[in-house]
Amino acid sequence: MKAPLSKHNSKTRKWILVAGARPNFMKIAPLIRAVRAYNEINAVNIDLFLVHTGQHYDVNMSDTFFKDLEIPGPNVHLDVGSGNHGEQTGKVLIQFEKVLLREKPELIIVVGDVNSTLACALAAVKLLIPVAHVEAGLRSFDRSMPEEINRIVTDAISDYLFTPSPDGDENLLKEGIPSEKIFMVGDIMVDSLLFNLEKAKNTDVRERLGLGRKSIADYCLLTLHRPSNVDNRDKFLRIIYALTEISKRIPILFPAHPRTRKQIEAFGFQHYFINLTNSKSQITNNGIYLSNPFGYLDFLNLMAHAAFVLTDSGGIQEETTVLDIPCITLRDTTERPITLTEGTNVLVKDDPEKIVREVEKILGGQVRKGRCPDIWDGHTAERIAKILAELPSTVIA
Repeated sequence: MKAPLSKHNSKTRKWILVAGARPNFMKIAPLIRAVRAYNEINAVNIDLFLVHTGQHYDVNMSDTFFKDLEIPGPNVHLDVGSGNHGEQTGKVLIQFEKVLLREKPELIIVVGDVNSTLACALAAVKLLIPVAHVEAGLRSFDRSMPEEINRIVTDAISDYLFTPSPDGDENLLKEGIPSEKIFMVGDIMVDSLLFNLEKAKNTDVRERLGLGRKSIADYCLLTLHRPSNVDNRDKFLRIIYALTEISKRIPILFPAHPRTRKQIEAFGFQHYFINLTNSKSQITNNGIYLSNPFGYLDFLNLMAHAAFVLTDSGGIQEETTVLDIPCITLRDTTERPITLTEGTNVLVKDDPEKIVREVEKILGGQVRKGRCPDIWDGHTAERIAKILAELPSTVIA
């Protein structure tokens, strides 16, 4: 991707923007728009050089998101693919270092908490290239989560830390990060949500699935992919027991992550699900309907119209808070506590009784209403672009 450059200034500043997995794509799209707008308004030349590490590499997990979010094709695709955490992190680090040595950027921007985030930040800091981390300061305080390690290490080595909420600032300060490195700017995923919401509502995904008819307009949307839930047979089965009970009351739509589908087959759990096998398959009765992942716009449409969402994702906890959709999180902890205190989110672990009880509350009309934090206003990326672009020249060489 070659960001269009302003013609008013011959000096070009190169920033490398990194994305590797699906959660990253919703975070880079607003940054690309914001930097382009800053260029035009301020007559400067900031050239965004986009690197896709290939951590998520299939069409449903990558290509459709680039299309839906109107992200230009990357300048470089590292094609690292899947692998164990150490293997994947190592591959990204080795390949990204070569990009840095060749391109010589003044700054790199990493987002989120995936393996690519850590690997690219580490490669840059070893070459004395400043690192900006977007979505910094989030902590679940559960170091069994690979993402938690990625967050802690990336924040420790980054030069500029952009947090989504006050708890992020507090976490970083407690870890000894100097306050001058910390900027509370809001939630960048909300930028994408608000920018695309009306367009998403106009997709025909619910009609394609048979969810547009009033008789079955109510449904639950489910996502489940964390190793702690789907790699442990007993834990996965406990969750399925709860889902089976819930599905007697309301259809459950389950767009399955590739690794989750692999585990369903490995454990022999296929009989618990109804496969939506092709584009003509529809949800006609109660049950748990297994589908391939959806693109960003279709998924946002489905989430915005769901009766409630069951998930173990981090970002969905935030998105449901903005949409004011009840969210039941199948985890012990969350790195987004503001969704519990101000949002629509509740934690239920993998406890079947608690999961079913929370669903019964919602179906009985006891819907938890949330409040969207004021700073989640859709302008996070603009604040980040302005802060980075206006840093003293002595800070960024």
